[in-house]
Amino acid sequence: MIHIVLADDHALCRAGLRAILEDMDDVEVVAEVSDGQEALRVIEELRPELNGLEVAERVSRGPRGTRTIILSTFLDDDTIRRALAGGAAGYLLNSSDRSELEMAVQAVAAGNTWLTPEVSGRIASAYRGEGGPEMHDSVETLTPRQREVLQLVAEGLSTKEIARRLHLSTKTVESHRTDLMQRLDIHGIAGLVRYAIRVGIVALGS
Repeated sequence: MIHIVLADDHALCRAGLRAILEDMDDVEVVAEVSDGQEALRVIEELRPELNGLEVAERVSRGPRGTRTIILSTFLDDDTIRRALAGGAAGYLLNSSDRSELEMAVQAVAAGNTWLTPEVSGRIASAYRGEGGPEMHDSVETLTPRQREVLQLVAEGLSTKEIARRLHLSTKTVESHRTDLMQRLDIHGIAGLVRYAIRVGIVALGS
């Protein structure tokens, strides 16, 4: 069962989202709150006034297994970067349809990242061509297997899916992922995704 804390400052939006979410299989909305302060009180502890991006960042540093999906009207690069850098595992637009919301919930609950196509396209455009020689040199230090694992992680595959794709054990995949984070000085899956986009290993939304 996927347990969801629904946070939005518009009561009508919360009501509509709750109706959609609770109609999904294996999904339960365990709390409905109006702001970041209430959300963190439910999830972890009392915090001062926070917006969705700040909640995502605090949650990413909190209990393991709790993940955040941002549903926003904003499509600017700065907001998207802040959301992903803060630990959001998913980013959708308010204009996303019901089927995409369901796929995003299932993907994030499974440990993957979900970016709506408009968002992933902007990320690819924003990062394409960025990153100086030092960043690209670091890619050259990766083994072919590490590059394969990095690409599949960035494409949103789970550890089990990567293991099946590369005919490896899940333990070996986890070891490669840990080595990647240590070698690149990156913490978290979202960081690996952003890195892969910056250096051109993947171009999400293209």
